[in-house]
Amino acid sequence: MGALGDKLNAFLGEVSGVLWGIPLIVLILGTGIYLTIRIGFLQIRLLPTALKLVFSKNHDKSAEGDISQFQALTTALAATVGTGNIVGVATAVILGGPGAIFWMWIAAILGMATKYGEALLAVKYRVKDEKGQMAGGPMYYLERGLKQKWLAVLFAFFGVIASFGIGNGTQSNSVAGVVSNTFNVAPWITGIVLTIVVGLVILGGISSIGSVTAVFVPVMAIFYLLAGLIVIFTNITDVPAAFGIIFKDAFSFSAAGGGAVGAAIRYGVARGIFSNEAGLGSAPIAAAAAKTDLPGRQALISMTQVFLDTILICSITGLTIVMSGVYTNKDMAANELTTAAFDTFLGAWGPYVVAIGLVFFASSTIMGWAYYGEKCLQYLVKTPIAGTIYRIIFVLFVYVGATSSLDLVWTFSDVANGLMAIPNLIGLVGLSGVIVAETRIIQKTLKEEKLALRASKS
Repeated sequence: MGALGDKLNAFLGEVSGVLWGIPLIVLILGTGIYLTIRIGFLQIRLLPTALKLVFSKNHDKSAEGDISQFQALTTALAATVGTGNIVGVATAVILGGPGAIFWMWIAAILGMATKYGEALLAVKYRVKDEKGQMAGGPMYYLERGLKQKWLAVLFAFFGVIASFGIGNGTQSNSVAGVVSNTFNVAPWITGIVLTIVVGLVILGGISSIGSVTAVFVPVMAIFYLLAGLIVIFTNITDVPAAFGIIFKDAFSFSAAGGGAVGAAIRYGVARGIFSNEAGLGSAPIAAAAAKTDLPGRQALISMTQVFLDTILICSITGLTIVMSGVYTNKDMAANELTTAAFDTFLGAWGPYVVAIGLVFFASSTIMGWAYYGEKCLQYLVKTPIAGTIYRIIFVLFVYVGATSSLDLVWTFSDVANGLMAIPNLIGLVGLSGVIVAETRIIQKTLKEEKLALRASKS
């Protein structure tokens, strides 16, 4: 990378360490707590209702939007269910001990309120672009709702940068690495295949991305969940002890094994946020494209993303690691830790489960982030052809990522990802009154619909 590149990478690494340290974590958690109180713990009260809405076939197909509510959810899930669900959880356990998993759960519960607020505002303030398609997300509610265009521009700028790093190059690099190690396939071959597959999907725009993710995401999630559930149910007697270790370590003040309570909180929360992206402002860009009659209805559906990503999928990884006991080996890297955990229970099949899961997860992240980055660029550059040019460059960068060392790109995009969160969180707090008002509307509507349904059956 050269001396200059090394210095720049070191500098950005320090910035990233500060940015993703205690201040941003406190800001994200604080926003989650604030919104949770203001909407009356809605993410817990209405979670069953929200899950029913996800799989309901009674969505208003005549409402304005480009894709179905389910496709909007799977597009957002595609972008968030990635390396964080496998490598990120392992990193949290290595640095914060098993107790980090508990704090990951806490961050997810609060993050559901944040994700709800983001999606609600995205639909509330969305607009139609030059092509007649929906455009929304933090840049629009920061400009049209909060009346702070400079914050909107900052968010969009950092969103474009992050899309090429965390949303593209680092993901394709992870896929090429795991395919090379597990199946002995050269990275350049993986790069070509991945570039072609991603290109065929994203060059068709959001309709194509939504159609693919609606099938792709459930399949990949079910595959990984089934593998994890096989581990858990075939070793069900070890589960209570694993939960005991997690809860005990979450409040332990012993520094043994990196399990001090401060480290557990910091890394559990940080890795949870990295996985589900609650507060970063990326997912509401997809939510804004949904066909929905009320902002609150799509917001309920969108908040289940955090539940599915962290409470379900990340928990599978975390429980498997704790049950296996391999986390006590301090010489293991994060990706090796998850592989070793599954290998403990599934034998020779373990590495393949992790490898296939990582390929699916990382590939889907690329597809979801392609849409995010394009919408951020279109906000900055009001030229219809900008989106097409972006897609072409984005697709080509998939190959670059698969065949190159991307330490600098990763660090730079990590900083950009963190900087996206700051204006978004300001917008959420500043527009919390709008969130509360729209929440009253959706709760009243759901109550009326429930009464109407009862009346029709009687």
